[in-house]
Parts: sequence; C-alpha cells; structure tokens
Amino acid sequence: MASSARNHDYHLVDPSPWPFIGSMGAFALAIGAVYSFHGHSYLWILPGLAVVLYTMAAWWRDVIREAEHDGHHTPVVQLHLRYGMVMFIASEVMFFVAWFWAYFGAALYPSDAIGHVWPPATIETFNPWELPFVNTLILLLSGTTVTWAHHALLHGDRKGLVQGLTLTVILGVLFTACQIFEYSHAAFGFTDGIYASTFYMATGFHGFHVFVGTVFLLVCLFRAMKGHFKPDHHFGFEAAAWYWHFVDVVWLFLFAAIYWWGAGPAH
Repeated sequence: MASSARNHDYHLVDPSPWPFIGSMGAFALAIGAVYSFHGHSYLWILPGLAVVLYTMAAWWRDVIREAEHDGHHTPVVQLHLRYGMVMFIASEVMFFVAWFWAYFGAALYPSDAIGHVWPPATIETFNPWELPFVNTLILLLSGTTVTWAHHALLHGDRKGLVQGLTLTVILGVLFTACQIFEYSHAAFGFTDGIYASTFYMATGFHGFHVFVGTVFLLVCLFRAMKGHFKPDHHFGFEAAAWYWHFVDVVWLFLFAAIYWWGAGPAH
C-alpha cells in the first residue's frame, strides 16, 4: 500500500464551501445595494452583507487553523503568502494612484466651471495644521507602536507584543474618530464640485482602509493573547503590520497633497 505521507512543502488546500458561499453573498449584497440605491430601504443590503461577513470570519478561521494547528504553513507556504501580500499592497497603491490622478488632474488644470483657480473660490478648505496635522501625528505614532509590537514578538516578549498592538488599535480608533469629527464639521459636501468629490473619495477611502487595518490588528491582538504568534511563525501579524505601514504612507501623501498643497494660499 502506497504511503499517504506528504513529501513536499506545499499546501494543497482541502475542498471548502466558502468561495461559493462568499460569491453568493457578494451577489446578494450587490443586488440589495442596487435595489436600495433606487429608493428602497437599505435593509435590502443586510442579508448579503451578513453572508459576506460570516464567510470572511469563517474562512479566516479555517486559515488560522491550518497555520496554528495543522502545520500546513511551512516556510515555503509562508514565503508565497508574503508574495501574495506584496502583490495585494501593490494593487492598493494603484487604487490610490487613481484618486491622486483625479485630484491632480483637476488641481493642475482647473476648468472654466471653477474659474481656473484651485481650490475653487467657493470652497472653504481645512486648515492643515489643525486636526489634519493631529491625525498625521496619530498615524505616525501608531506606526511606531506596531513596530514596537513586531520587535517584541521577534524577541519573544509577548507582553510587549500585546501592549504595542493594544496601543496601535487605540490610535487607529482615535484616528477614525477624528476623521468623523472632521467630516461632520466640513464646510462642503460630497456633491459640492470637483474639489469636494476628489477630497472625499481620496480621504474617505483612506479612512476605510484605516478601519480595515484596525480590525486586522484587533484580530492579531486577540490571537496574540491566545499565544498564536511565534518569533519564526507570525505571517498574520506581519501582513497586518505591512498593511498598517502602507496606510501610514498613503496618509502622508494625502496630507501633503490635499490638506497642505491643495489648501490654497490661505493656509
């Protein structure tokens, strides 16, 4: 009888229901969103959203089990996961390039509709040295705390890992709260011309990425408390840290380009 022992370093995944269930949930979410956009209740979004969120949680749970309990994440598999994360972040870079392209396209060549000036005379921009600068300091500080957590993990200091992750999550929540406060006190709305549209699309999508990164790090915090990560086996945390540093860098470009350079001579 032939041996069934694995003689390679690769992970051949078992059959999983989550791709099919997730695709059905995404389809239901899209249909519900279109239905609600046509004047119907936003409750139509909830069934598809619930399926998508449950699929995400269950699928990632299975991946964690494969890594922590089943031993499938060999060094070769971890290397390929890193390649995948690098490619994902590269795609996110191009995503933000599109919003910067739209912003600079409108800013460097302002149209007749806005009087050939940027920012438009009808727009009261934010003072970059007030709340936007505070948010910049918050994100820069969060980059140092997540680096502290990574350093502690590499040296087997689980207490330092938990403390660093806790501070990073708190700073992420604080950034989001400050951005919500900023939006609630903005002197312009999303539909108030090209400046408002490009401003909210760029900064709003960045805010969404901060929220996703905060959740990512919160999951890592719970896992760290359970003792999941080891100095030589912690790709989940490493991916979260890479993502968080990417979010930090994007914000620096947003602050420099939109809040400071794009604020006009008044600031």
